[in-house]
Amino acid sequence: MDSLETRPDRELLELALEGNEDAFRELYERLKTPIFRYAFYWTHSEAAAEELAQDVFILLLKEGHKYKRARGDVSAFAFGIARNLVRSFHRRERVYQELPADLGLEQVSGGERGAEGPPAELIRQQDVLRVRSAIASLPEHYRQVIVLCDLCDLGYAEAASRLECAVGTIRSRLHRAHALLAKKLKQSAKPEMELPAAGPEECLI
Repeated sequence: MDSLETRPDRELLELALEGNEDAFRELYERLKTPIFRYAFYWTHSEAAAEELAQDVFILLLKEGHKYKRARGDVSAFAFGIARNLVRSFHRRERVYQELPADLGLEQVSGGERGAEGPPAELIRQQDVLRVRSAIASLPEHYRQVIVLCDLCDLGYAEAASRLECAVGTIRSRLHRAHALLAKKLKQSAKPEMELPAAGPEECLI
């Protein structure tokens, strides 16, 4: 008998829907961390993220029969559930909660996206509250790619799968999101701040 650890997610979901608790537990262990991180970066609350993550897996058991392999992997299906729950959360709350100080925003230009985003050093130089507010004020489709690609460290293909769009769309949205973020940070800069003469180090893009 094959170990559940070697089974693909779709098989684990099928077994879980048939009542196999071990299969569900294995699937839960695989998906819980990325689902929690996604919920956390959208709610900025550990308690809310924990609750939303639990709700995702409850709905995964209830609605797992709707999963279609042709539309993506199981993790993308679960992220779709999470995205809908986050939207419902914001409709209920309508309250902005600040992002925690340790979000690792200095990594915004890391990995394969390094050439497209605001340089990490300049992000580190920005006032933390202004960075938080700027990200929170982005339109949802731009904030989605910032959260998935920059904060949750997903690659373009993974983000595209979760948002059900083309990889090229993710690239263009992320590039535009970084440009908007840089512009907002410039606009919110303190007026009394004296800037040095213009040079490459001042450019945010």
